[in-house]
Amino acid sequence: MSAMLAVSDVHVAYGKVEAVRAVTLEVRANEIVTIIGANGAGKTTLLNAIMGILPLKGHVAFEAKEVAIMDIEDRVAAGLSLVPEHRELFGTMTVEDNLQLGAFRIAKATAKNSFERVYTLFPRLKERRTQLAGTLSGGEQQMLAMGRALMGAPKLLMLDEPSLGLAPIIVADIFRTVSELKAAGVSVLLVEQNAQAALKIADRAYVMELGEFVLDGAARDIANNDRVVASYLGFQHEGNSAI
Repeated sequence: MSAMLAVSDVHVAYGKVEAVRAVTLEVRANEIVTIIGANGAGKTTLLNAIMGILPLKGHVAFEAKEVAIMDIEDRVAAGLSLVPEHRELFGTMTVEDNLQLGAFRIAKATAKNSFERVYTLFPRLKERRTQLAGTLSGGEQQMLAMGRALMGAPKLLMLDEPSLGLAPIIVADIFRTVSELKAAGVSVLLVEQNAQAALKIADRAYVMELGEFVLDGAARDIANNDRVVASYLGFQHEGNSAI
């Protein structure tokens, strides 16, 4: 099966400091792929480069088209979307207005369907559609950030640390929603420090250290790898998993 997203020999630098080195990965249709690793490994930098927020050297192909030369808006229009680590919502705007911003590149009829889809996935957002985004709880803000990205009907959704700062019960809801997205035909590239939770729902995984991938394979194999268990899963095997 050909890859929906194919990243090849990508390098990203901050000045003279190379944060991502020679990274190659792929995400296929109807697949959840996770990237796990410690803080500072380069995971967020890689997602931002794929989205066009940061410049890169190398190749990024989406549905066999080179997107590294496209601006962010064109990548969104092509079907690629990112939910950033810090959500970046407009706190003084309502839930519905934040969602509407995610539909800026699609037709009004399609946007109506997108609202229905988002409100079905996140009923709490429908209940709070007239509430200011800045007054939502952390979990509700994460739902809104994901909903806004889904308004553009992406084919591939990139999620950067969706569990960050959330209570375990909310984390479980978020990860169930990610699995539901896959069932609905949306591919997912997931960056997540909660390695155990991510590996439970992912099909394949990459382990990133110091800007490079040091291991990749089926998620179940990565979850049972001694090195991964020792570095990322050991403390979670004591029953602290979020899902």
